[in-house]
Amino acid sequence: MGTIYTQTKGLEYLSEKVEMAESASLFWGPYRPNLYMGIRSRDPEGMLMGIMWTGVDNYTQIKEMRHTCEQNDNIKMYGWEEFDVRKGGRQIIKDDEMNVDIEMEFAKIYTEKHNGNWGLRVKGKPRNVDNKISIFFYIASYKNELKLISKLGKKGVEGNAVFINKTSKKKNIEITQGPSTNAYPLFSHTAKNEKYLDKFMYHSMEVPKNKIWMAKDILYSVLLITAKDYYKKYEEDIPPAALYYTLPNIDGEGNFHLIQKVFQGPFEFDILYSSTDDPMTSHQLENEIISNSKLFKERFMKIFPFKEPFNSYKYIEFAQSLLSNLLGNIGYFYGDSIVDKTYTYVYQEILKEYEQEASLDIQGPFSLFTATPNRSFFPRGFYWDEGFHLLLIGHWDNDLSLEIIKSWFSLIDDDGWIAREQILGDEARSKVPKEFIIQHSYFANPPTLILPIISFLEKLEQNNKNETDQDNKDENIYSKYIKYPELAIDYLKEIYPLISRQYNWFRRTQQGEIEEWNRTAFSPNEGYRWRGCTPQHCFTSGLDDYPRAYPHNGELHLDLLSWMGLFTKGLRMIAEKIGYQEDVEKYISIEDAIIKNIDDLHWSDQHNAYCDCTIDEKHSSIHVCHIGYVTIFPLLTGLLSASSLHFDKLLDIIYSPDHLWSSYGLRSLSTKNPYFEKDENYWRGPIWVNINYMTLQSLYKNYINTPGPYQEKAKKIYHELRINIINTVFHEWKRTNFAWEQYNHASGSGQRTKGFTGWTSLIVNILSEKY
Repeated sequence: MGTIYTQTKGLEYLSEKVEMAESASLFWGPYRPNLYMGIRSRDPEGMLMGIMWTGVDNYTQIKEMRHTCEQNDNIKMYGWEEFDVRKGGRQIIKDDEMNVDIEMEFAKIYTEKHNGNWGLRVKGKPRNVDNKISIFFYIASYKNELKLISKLGKKGVEGNAVFINKTSKKKNIEITQGPSTNAYPLFSHTAKNEKYLDKFMYHSMEVPKNKIWMAKDILYSVLLITAKDYYKKYEEDIPPAALYYTLPNIDGEGNFHLIQKVFQGPFEFDILYSSTDDPMTSHQLENEIISNSKLFKERFMKIFPFKEPFNSYKYIEFAQSLLSNLLGNIGYFYGDSIVDKTYTYVYQEILKEYEQEASLDIQGPFSLFTATPNRSFFPRGFYWDEGFHLLLIGHWDNDLSLEIIKSWFSLIDDDGWIAREQILGDEARSKVPKEFIIQHSYFANPPTLILPIISFLEKLEQNNKNETDQDNKDENIYSKYIKYPELAIDYLKEIYPLISRQYNWFRRTQQGEIEEWNRTAFSPNEGYRWRGCTPQHCFTSGLDDYPRAYPHNGELHLDLLSWMGLFTKGLRMIAEKIGYQEDVEKYISIEDAIIKNIDDLHWSDQHNAYCDCTIDEKHSSIHVCHIGYVTIFPLLTGLLSASSLHFDKLLDIIYSPDHLWSSYGLRSLSTKNPYFEKDENYWRGPIWVNINYMTLQSLYKNYINTPGPYQEKAKKIYHELRINIINTVFHEWKRTNFAWEQYNHASGSGQRTKGFTGWTSLIVNILSEKY
């Protein structure tokens, strides 16, 4: 009895230590990925901070003030060269329109007992010595806890801008003047004596809490005050833009603080945040920047050793950029969500008409800690993207991956539903087209979060066989749940009921009709249909405009049945690990039924392929075959036997230039299909990295090392496809400085959203064959 008690107390103590470490190391970060630089904590009412900048060589540049990441900004490149969520990193921005290159280096110092200090070093280099740059840093404080204690006059702030916490009276934030090499514009205009541009300009005001995130609009309203005063005073002889657009130096002791500095020539300054009695200093920041960079490079080479023919130096910078930008895309979101709870089946082609019938409900507020696909166009959580994101994140930082998984499952409702897009609060909604804001509580999305959970379970199994780095203190912060299996069991037991609830929700709400249409199958239960499809789209499948049958209650979707097979496998693996044998037997039975039903329901002898099903005008079940990504889903999810003739047929489809094979990767739809490259052409031809990754992963784990009649064919396809997809993403990254949402099957060119380092970053896994 005493031994059991001691073990229980030991586990509780260990769990508490891990939670403290997780909280501290992941508390602060650039968790506002929609901004070029936006810092916040994982506190719903914590401070929001960010940086804005503009050229002030003329009066019009300010219209293009940089703040939120935008697709149409004339910026040659932006992104993280190195980034670790627990440590920090370096971001580079090359802004052609504002004629400046900016480097931002972020670093954190923390212990398990407090959330620590951090610093941000901002360095800029104008393209021309005459270029003038105005930079703004702001602090939006929900709790109005800050006060500027530096001396403020009409001409600016004396020395560094220092803020204290009103309650503790301790220094909280300091913005430094920077080195003596910083230079400032000089003018002959009379207004030069009213404000000294070698000083910080400042303004504080009270802003409604629900508007506090609208920093750019707030800044424009403040600058307008100064501009009007100057215009009134000088009329036609207004000051140069660098003076004209300055803050008024008024301390309104509000909850929104603006600090400005105007530079001419290269510049540098630090923003230092302190939450302890030992304030952050520029010297500490310098040391952390150097040590973090060294550690990042060393860890990267150790975790991701590249395999031939890509084991050369030129791919390292590329892969580090992909990983860093995926990690740098992580955000913390808090707010309410707009949900339709009607559970109706309506098939209007125009989504707006469909939404008019919705019964809307404002739910929340909720919080979510998640990676995002892209900072400019998709800076929010996507359910089906996130599982792919975590397949890479989990290799770099296993425990971060588990923290994100737990955050996602905290959103599950009593019914088992999780919204496919997490659009939480007004700031998140500001980046979303109106027609996509409403989330429908009967709509699913591919259950990809099971992918990183399976990956975690495989790491646990591998660790049992080959214990490595067990005493490496640097690695402990990333992999405590691997080092201590008892913590892993505790974690799995905590999330298992939530995952099971969602699994049962899928089985209940996405159930397809089998016996109702006299279909013959091994199981009358294992057939599924995506809800929410229209004649032109099936957004819920994740494959949007991929050709489908006209919506019908009798439809059956091959990809969803395959996902359910993988989902079942993942739950079986969890149940095995935590010793729930009765559940294991149940999942084995369901998994077997799904595998049999894939053949019974979806194989078409006529097309020599797997296909969706629907009901024809004679009320008979027929196959609807659009050769493409959907066709190969039984292979992607590893549900086919290596000796299956159907597996061989899918290999033929994959390797056929008339169907999926191109020199740049697998295209999404067969060139022979009548819908190929038609209309939106989103999933009707272009190459997507996530599906290419699933193909490679499944071939590697299930087929190329498994003896069978098609092993050599599978090996050949694997090796050639791996080379093709890596080269495509690499060459476009070299050419454009960005990863892309999709790639053209004929040219390999990047398409749609640039800076898409969501699942495109899986190239890092492919390079190192970390599946």
